[in-house]
Amino acid sequence: MSNVTSNMNAQPPLKAVIIPVTPLQQNCTLLWCTETNKAALVDPGGDLHKLKDAVAKTGVELEKLLVTHGHLDHCGQTGMLAQELGLTIEGPHEEDRFWIAQLDDDGKRWGMDAKTFEPDRWLKDGDTVTVGNLVLDVIHCPGHTPGHVIFYHGPSRLAIVGDVLFQGSIGRTDFPRGNHQELIDSITKKLWPLGDDVTFIPGHGPTSQFGYERKVNAYVSDYALS
Repeated sequence: MSNVTSNMNAQPPLKAVIIPVTPLQQNCTLLWCTETNKAALVDPGGDLHKLKDAVAKTGVELEKLLVTHGHLDHCGQTGMLAQELGLTIEGPHEEDRFWIAQLDDDGKRWGMDAKTFEPDRWLKDGDTVTVGNLVLDVIHCPGHTPGHVIFYHGPSRLAIVGDVLFQGSIGRTDFPRGNHQELIDSITKKLWPLGDDVTFIPGHGPTSQFGYERKVNAYVSDYALS
Protein backbone atom coordinates (compact mmCIF):
# COMPACT_ATOMS: atom_id res chain seq x y z
CA MET A 1 0.00 0.00 0.00
CA SER A 2 1.57 3.28 -1.07
CA ASN A 3 0.57 6.85 -0.23
CA VAL A 4 -0.29 9.56 -2.73
CA THR A 5 -0.91 13.02 -1.29
CA SER A 6 -2.47 15.70 -3.44
CA ASN A 7 -0.01 18.43 -2.42
CA MET A 8 2.56 19.29 0.22
CA ASN A 9 0.21 21.09 2.60
CA ALA A 10 -0.17 19.71 6.10
CA GLN A 11 -3.82 18.90 5.43
CA PRO A 12 -4.65 18.63 1.72
CA PRO A 13 -8.35 18.29 0.85
CA LEU A 14 -7.78 14.85 -0.69
CA LYS A 15 -5.59 11.99 0.42
CA ALA A 16 -5.13 8.66 -1.32
CA VAL A 17 -3.40 5.32 -0.96
CA ILE A 18 -2.85 2.71 -3.64
CA ILE A 19 -3.56 -0.95 -2.87
CA PRO A 20 -2.46 -3.37 -5.64
CA VAL A 21 -4.98 -6.21 -5.99
CA THR A 22 -5.51 -9.41 -8.00
CA PRO A 23 -2.75 -11.44 -9.69
CA LEU A 24 -2.61 -8.62 -12.26
CA GLN A 25 -1.52 -6.11 -9.58
CA GLN A 26 -4.22 -3.62 -10.40
CA ASN A 27 -3.97 -0.29 -8.57
CA CYS A 28 -7.09 0.06 -6.45
CA THR A 29 -7.16 3.58 -5.00
CA LEU A 30 -8.59 4.45 -1.60
CA LEU A 31 -9.23 8.19 -1.60
CA TRP A 32 -10.84 10.31 1.05
CA CYS A 33 -11.96 13.80 1.96
CA THR A 34 -9.81 15.01 4.86
CA GLU A 35 -12.56 17.42 5.95
CA THR A 36 -15.26 14.76 6.44
CA ASN A 37 -13.24 11.51 6.58
CA LYS A 38 -15.62 10.08 3.92
CA ALA A 39 -13.91 7.75 1.43
CA ALA A 40 -14.32 5.83 -1.81
CA LEU A 41 -12.52 2.87 -3.34
CA VAL A 42 -11.80 3.26 -7.04
CA ASP A 43 -11.66 -0.05 -8.94
CA PRO A 44 -11.98 -2.57 -6.08
CA GLY A 45 -11.34 -5.55 -8.35
CA GLY A 46 -10.38 -8.21 -5.81
CA ASP A 47 -8.48 -9.13 -2.65
CA LEU A 48 -11.30 -7.62 -0.61
CA HIS A 49 -9.59 -8.47 2.69
CA LYS A 50 -6.70 -6.19 1.68
CA LEU A 51 -9.08 -3.38 0.82
CA LYS A 52 -11.03 -3.68 4.07
CA ASP A 53 -7.75 -3.76 6.00
CA ALA A 54 -6.62 -0.56 4.26
CA VAL A 55 -9.91 1.17 5.12
CA ALA A 56 -9.58 0.08 8.77
CA LYS A 57 -5.92 1.13 8.92
CA THR A 58 -6.59 4.64 7.61
CA GLY A 59 -9.65 5.03 9.83
CA VAL A 60 -11.86 6.48 7.10
CA GLU A 61 -15.58 5.96 6.52
CA LEU A 62 -16.20 4.21 3.21
CA GLU A 63 -19.26 5.65 1.47
CA LYS A 64 -19.14 4.42 -2.13
CA LEU A 65 -17.31 2.48 -4.83
CA LEU A 66 -16.18 4.02 -8.12
CA VAL A 67 -15.33 2.10 -11.30
CA THR A 68 -13.27 3.30 -14.28
CA HIS A 69 -14.11 0.42 -16.62
CA GLY A 70 -15.54 -3.07 -16.82
CA HIS A 71 -12.47 -5.30 -16.93
CA LEU A 72 -12.19 -8.15 -14.46
CA ASP A 73 -9.15 -6.93 -12.52
CA HIS A 74 -10.76 -3.54 -11.98
CA CYS A 75 -14.28 -4.50 -10.94
CA GLY A 76 -14.65 -8.29 -10.67
CA GLN A 77 -15.45 -8.15 -6.96
CA THR A 78 -16.98 -4.66 -6.80
CA GLY A 79 -20.53 -6.00 -6.63
CA MET A 80 -19.59 -8.41 -3.84
CA LEU A 81 -18.08 -5.63 -1.74
CA ALA A 82 -21.04 -3.32 -2.37
CA GLN A 83 -23.45 -6.02 -1.25
CA GLU A 84 -21.42 -6.95 1.84
CA LEU A 85 -20.99 -3.36 3.06
CA GLY A 86 -24.20 -1.80 1.72
CA LEU A 87 -22.40 0.63 -0.60
CA THR A 88 -23.42 2.27 -3.86
CA ILE A 89 -21.47 1.81 -7.10
CA GLU A 90 -20.91 4.68 -9.54
CA GLY A 91 -19.40 4.08 -12.98
CA PRO A 92 -18.30 3.24 -15.52
CA HIS A 93 -20.01 4.61 -18.66
CA GLU A 94 -22.83 2.37 -19.88
CA GLU A 95 -20.88 1.46 -23.02
CA ASP A 96 -19.02 -1.01 -20.74
CA ARG A 97 -22.19 -2.83 -19.73
CA PHE A 98 -21.23 -5.80 -21.91
CA TRP A 99 -17.92 -6.21 -20.03
CA ILE A 100 -19.63 -6.18 -16.63
CA ALA A 101 -22.26 -8.63 -17.88
CA GLN A 102 -19.58 -11.24 -18.59
CA LEU A 103 -17.65 -10.95 -15.31
CA ASP A 104 -18.85 -14.36 -14.08
CA ASP A 105 -17.48 -16.04 -17.21
CA ASP A 106 -14.27 -13.99 -17.25
CA GLY A 107 -13.65 -14.93 -13.63
CA LYS A 108 -13.83 -18.64 -14.45
CA ARG A 109 -11.60 -18.12 -17.47
CA TRP A 110 -8.91 -16.40 -15.39
CA GLY A 111 -9.34 -18.49 -12.25
CA MET A 112 -10.57 -15.51 -10.24
CA ASP A 113 -13.70 -15.02 -8.15
CA ALA A 114 -15.86 -12.45 -9.93
CA LYS A 115 -19.51 -11.53 -10.11
CA THR A 116 -21.54 -9.38 -12.46
CA PHE A 117 -23.36 -6.36 -11.02
CA GLU A 118 -25.45 -3.35 -11.96
CA PRO A 119 -24.02 0.03 -10.95
CA ASP A 120 -26.34 2.34 -9.05
CA ARG A 121 -25.28 5.06 -11.48
CA TRP A 122 -23.78 4.85 -14.93
CA LEU A 123 -21.54 7.85 -15.61
CA LYS A 124 -21.11 10.01 -18.67
CA ASP A 125 -18.72 12.71 -19.80
CA GLY A 126 -19.18 15.89 -17.79
CA ASP A 127 -20.72 14.21 -14.74
CA THR A 128 -19.32 14.71 -11.25
CA VAL A 129 -19.06 12.33 -8.33
CA THR A 130 -18.74 13.37 -4.71
CA VAL A 131 -16.70 11.85 -1.90
CA GLY A 132 -17.47 13.74 1.29
CA ASN A 133 -16.99 17.38 0.30
CA LEU A 134 -14.75 16.51 -2.65
CA VAL A 135 -16.15 16.89 -6.16
CA LEU A 136 -14.44 14.81 -8.85
CA ASP A 137 -14.96 15.42 -12.56
CA VAL A 138 -15.89 12.44 -14.71
CA ILE A 139 -14.24 12.37 -18.12
CA HIS A 140 -15.22 9.71 -20.66
CA CYS A 141 -12.02 8.35 -22.23
CA PRO A 142 -12.83 5.49 -24.63
CA GLY A 143 -10.25 3.42 -26.47
CA HIS A 144 -9.10 0.76 -24.01
CA THR A 145 -12.79 -0.01 -23.51
CA PRO A 146 -15.71 1.95 -24.97
CA GLY A 147 -17.07 2.97 -21.57
CA HIS A 148 -13.85 3.89 -19.77
CA VAL A 149 -14.02 6.96 -17.52
CA ILE A 150 -11.39 8.75 -15.46
CA PHE A 151 -11.84 10.68 -12.21
CA TYR A 152 -10.16 14.07 -11.82
CA HIS A 153 -9.88 16.33 -8.78
CA GLY A 154 -8.80 19.73 -10.07
CA PRO A 155 -7.85 21.37 -6.75
CA SER A 156 -5.49 18.47 -6.00
CA ARG A 157 -4.13 18.20 -9.56
CA LEU A 158 -4.80 14.45 -9.34
CA ALA A 159 -6.36 12.09 -11.88
CA ILE A 160 -7.22 8.40 -11.54
CA VAL A 161 -6.98 7.15 -15.10
CA GLY A 162 -7.44 3.37 -14.99
CA ASP A 163 -5.95 1.72 -18.07
CA VAL A 164 -5.99 4.76 -20.36
CA LEU A 165 -2.40 5.81 -19.65
CA PHE A 166 0.59 4.36 -17.79
CA GLN A 167 4.08 5.56 -16.96
CA GLY A 168 5.79 5.08 -20.32
CA SER A 169 2.91 3.27 -21.99
CA ILE A 170 -0.80 3.32 -22.88
CA GLY A 171 -3.71 0.91 -22.52
CA ARG A 172 -4.19 -2.10 -24.77
CA THR A 173 -6.70 -1.74 -27.57
CA ASP A 174 -6.85 -5.33 -28.83
CA PHE A 175 -9.84 -6.25 -26.64
CA PRO A 176 -13.40 -6.32 -28.03
CA ARG A 177 -14.46 -2.77 -28.98
CA GLY A 178 -11.03 -1.36 -28.20
CA ASN A 179 -9.92 1.39 -30.56
CA HIS A 180 -6.35 2.67 -30.79
CA GLN A 181 -7.14 6.04 -32.38
CA GLU A 182 -9.90 6.69 -29.84
CA LEU A 183 -7.42 6.00 -27.05
CA ILE A 184 -4.84 8.40 -28.50
CA ASP A 185 -7.56 11.04 -28.87
CA SER A 186 -8.74 10.47 -25.29
CA ILE A 187 -5.23 11.04 -23.98
CA THR A 188 -4.26 14.01 -26.13
CA LYS A 189 -7.63 15.80 -26.25
CA LYS A 190 -9.01 15.03 -22.78
CA LEU A 191 -6.05 14.36 -20.47
CA TRP A 192 -3.32 16.69 -21.75
CA PRO A 193 -5.51 19.84 -21.52
CA LEU A 194 -5.85 19.23 -17.76
CA GLY A 195 -2.24 20.37 -17.40
CA ASP A 196 1.34 19.08 -17.36
CA ASP A 197 1.47 19.30 -13.56
CA VAL A 198 -1.35 16.78 -13.01
CA THR A 199 -0.22 13.63 -11.22
CA PHE A 200 -2.03 10.50 -12.32
CA ILE A 201 -2.63 7.10 -10.75
CA PRO A 202 -2.70 4.47 -13.51
CA GLY A 203 -4.41 1.10 -13.35
CA HIS A 204 -1.04 -0.65 -13.07
CA GLY A 205 2.48 0.44 -12.15
CA PRO A 206 3.87 3.67 -10.70
CA THR A 207 2.29 7.12 -10.74
CA SER A 208 3.51 9.80 -13.14
CA GLN A 209 2.63 13.26 -14.43
CA PHE A 210 1.04 14.24 -17.73
CA GLY A 211 3.91 16.62 -18.54
CA TYR A 212 6.48 13.87 -18.06
CA GLU A 213 4.55 11.53 -20.37
CA ARG A 214 4.29 14.27 -22.99
CA LYS A 215 8.09 14.36 -23.01
CA VAL A 216 9.04 10.68 -22.85
CA ASN A 217 6.10 8.35 -23.53
CA ALA A 218 6.91 6.35 -26.66
CA TYR A 219 3.23 6.25 -27.69
CA VAL A 220 1.83 9.68 -26.87
CA SER A 221 4.72 12.08 -26.32
CA ASP A 222 4.55 15.26 -28.34
CA TYR A 223 7.57 13.98 -30.31
CA ALA A 224 6.00 10.58 -31.01
CA LEU A 225 2.84 12.18 -32.36
CA SER A 226 4.49 14.99 -34.33
